[in-house]
Amino acid sequence: MATDTIKKVCVVGAGMSGLAAARELRHEGLAVTVMEQRSDVGGQWLYDPRTDADDPLGAAVPVKVHGSMYASVRLISARECMGFSDFQFVPRPGAAGRDARRFPGRREVYCYLKDFCAAFGLADAVRLDTRILHVAVAPPGEEARGGEVRWMVRSVHVEPDGSEDGVAAEEVFDAVVVANGHYSQPRLPKIQGMEEWSRRQLHSHSYRVPDPYHDEVVVIVGCGDSGLDIALDLSGVAKEVHLSAKSVEAATATPAVSRMLANHAGMRLHPQIDRLCEDGQVVFADGSCVAADTVIYCTGYRYSFPFLDTAGAVAVDAGGGRVGPLYEHTFPPALAPSLSFVGVPMRVFAPWFFEAQARWVALVLAGKAALPPEAEMMRAVEEYYRARELAGVPAHLAHAIPVVDRSEIWEFVYRHSDLPRMEDWKVELFMSSLLNSKDDRETFRDRDDDNESIREGLQRWRLGAGAQYEATLAAAACSSSGNHVHDDAEALARAPRPPLPAPCQVSTMN
Repeated sequence: MATDTIKKVCVVGAGMSGLAAARELRHEGLAVTVMEQRSDVGGQWLYDPRTDADDPLGAAVPVKVHGSMYASVRLISARECMGFSDFQFVPRPGAAGRDARRFPGRREVYCYLKDFCAAFGLADAVRLDTRILHVAVAPPGEEARGGEVRWMVRSVHVEPDGSEDGVAAEEVFDAVVVANGHYSQPRLPKIQGMEEWSRRQLHSHSYRVPDPYHDEVVVIVGCGDSGLDIALDLSGVAKEVHLSAKSVEAATATPAVSRMLANHAGMRLHPQIDRLCEDGQVVFADGSCVAADTVIYCTGYRYSFPFLDTAGAVAVDAGGGRVGPLYEHTFPPALAPSLSFVGVPMRVFAPWFFEAQARWVALVLAGKAALPPEAEMMRAVEEYYRARELAGVPAHLAHAIPVVDRSEIWEFVYRHSDLPRMEDWKVELFMSSLLNSKDDRETFRDRDDDNESIREGLQRWRLGAGAQYEATLAAAACSSSGNHVHDDAEALARAPRPPLPAPCQVSTMN
């Protein structure tokens, strides 16, 4: 598609990646409509206490309840590593209800995304309570000038309970950016007896608070972030908590799980489940068993785009872990640049990486950056797949860019965007937090053992980034106080990026 014909863009989703895309697209002068099925922006960080009682495993596609966040969630990365390049995630202790901790809870992230939306005048671009039903190449007669494809988007208004209200509407867009996230559709294991087991089973997608599991025997399948956090959440409420890991050796390779077991008398570690018995017994691979009241599957999520119809040009593999083919995790070669994805990669510095991805998409759609020919993009995708397979990376981790081998992340950001470089002290802080989480899962978020380099970086960051944050919000408030909110919002999003304040020279942090 000739990029000079792209003027009107639909963004699917108003979470972290969708808002990043909206800001970058508007910055390039494109008309943006963000469609969000929930009643507010924030994506998964918008907490929803409801669950689907009829489908606690989240087996339906799509799920009825989009939110997967549990009440006790706190960040596992420090807030200093979790901000947009020009709108850092600074504490706002003076604002009511805010969480100033370095590893804040879920509501603080939601408030930050709300602030970002306000600061860059994006609210008027977001169409809330709008579910996208179908996205496909527009029919003949709807082509852009020169015959390039456009996209027909069919959507419907939804009520807070998820029920559809009214007649579906159809609109034609020059391009579509898919940014609906990947933490809604559960990935479930296949275990003998799951379908017949008469007691409670749910995916972590349906877990919110520990109270319903009072005095129960709970088996948690999976020792990843959510599995360990939910185990700790339940430890003071449930009678017993049994963790089931694919590999006991791998689970205890670092001290975190061993410390949890030592600190909580009712917590046990087992190998993977062999079968579930109708009488409530859970039998593990080593032959041990436990009579359980509830099994919670903390087994991750699948990529899911049930609304997207590309006639096979883009597909999710059978395991739900690979979307493809996607050039650089972003553009499907056969449909680029009019179709793109922002937010597919995992284990990256979010939202910084998604900001770079969105920036690249915006530059391409605005005609300021070019993509390779389709055949060259396909070759690059195939080579990437082969390299991952040779490295022994399973298909469901196809988009898990390894943070510990951070060169791939940096190379992407610096190759496709003009974002400032990630400061060394932030990388140190991220790696320090990661190592601490593997040492003591219960206390790592509240430890204060930064080295001098991190302390100096934090001091500069708090002084400079904090002033920038408040100034950007103040400017946005002034811009939207007049009678032309829409015009002001677009001008704000298209304004030059505010410069980063000069670092304050200090030698230590008090």
